[in-house]
Amino acid sequence: MYWDAKAFHRSYMEMEKQFKVFVYKEGEPPVFHDGPCKSIYSMEGNFIYQMDVNTKFRTNDPEKAHVFYLPFSVAKMVKFVYLRDSRDFGPIRRTVIDYVNVVSEKYPYWNRSLGVDHFMLACHDWGPEASFSNPYLGKNSIRALCNANTSEKFNPVKDVSIPEMNLQTGKLTGLIGGPSASRRPILAFFAGGVHGPIRPILLEHWEGKDDEIKVHKYLPKGINYYEMMRSSKYCLCPSGYEVASPRIVEALYNGCVPVLISKSYVPPFSDVLRWKSFSVVVSVEDIPRLKEILMKISSRQYIRMQRRVLQVRRHFEFHSPPKRFDVFHMILHSIWLRRLNVRVSDGNDVMPN
Repeated sequence: MYWDAKAFHRSYMEMEKQFKVFVYKEGEPPVFHDGPCKSIYSMEGNFIYQMDVNTKFRTNDPEKAHVFYLPFSVAKMVKFVYLRDSRDFGPIRRTVIDYVNVVSEKYPYWNRSLGVDHFMLACHDWGPEASFSNPYLGKNSIRALCNANTSEKFNPVKDVSIPEMNLQTGKLTGLIGGPSASRRPILAFFAGGVHGPIRPILLEHWEGKDDEIKVHKYLPKGINYYEMMRSSKYCLCPSGYEVASPRIVEALYNGCVPVLISKSYVPPFSDVLRWKSFSVVVSVEDIPRLKEILMKISSRQYIRMQRRVLQVRRHFEFHSPPKRFDVFHMILHSIWLRRLNVRVSDGNDVMPN
């Protein structure tokens, strides 16, 4: 399930020993140093909080920092800065521009590297839009995004794909579990809103069409969403308006092999995790062949994938305080890897290693 397990372990342990992050102190909540912790955008708020309180990776001495974190929440900007239904991104853009200007005027680090050793994190769909407010932020900086869409200029070489997680209570209580591979009678399952270009195609071909593939626009009354996942071998994870879906993490939590149906999506932590070893990737064009594709997977191969799901899900678990190898550490490790790709010289030049 890893491209190179030994290399990952060595790199991870080195990160724990060395990696230091300077969190800019400027900015007041709710837009800065704050974020949602109990919603589909919960990764934003939880990461901001952990970086503000974490003493292991955070340094108060910017001269000792490997990277510099811009602690703004795009989700909170949408709530407190954006005029609802206006489609005017101007206030969000100006907020980002002003913040970068503040830290670049007060400190030498942004101008020294033109943002290469800086990073932002956003789980809102408009994270990419916010990043392009400043051309260097979008082009040079490390962008940790749930909306990891290569057709919208997500660059896997410098950017980080992070999981979209719907932590409704802010905790994992009741979210992780499920029976073994042999006790899952349903072949595949999906239930969710019909938005974006892919889900209508899925519903057109499979809603109410097959007893082994349970596809619903809305779950019937009395049917529990998580119980359906725990009764299914495969959980369908089609993109909605944007490429990311919380169903991917929900599938992993419930021991269900995720079926990724998307375009231009880079799954989280792909530089470390070999997704095809524990998930199924189906193109939009192959949605009519969905059952055929899944039925061709042998029982032995499915059991192997399902066991890997149970092994890999620790990398997607959220803990407060964080635990080794959990999602917080995996995000930092991805940022660490990308920071190793550049060298900021004393002569203010940014050079690839």
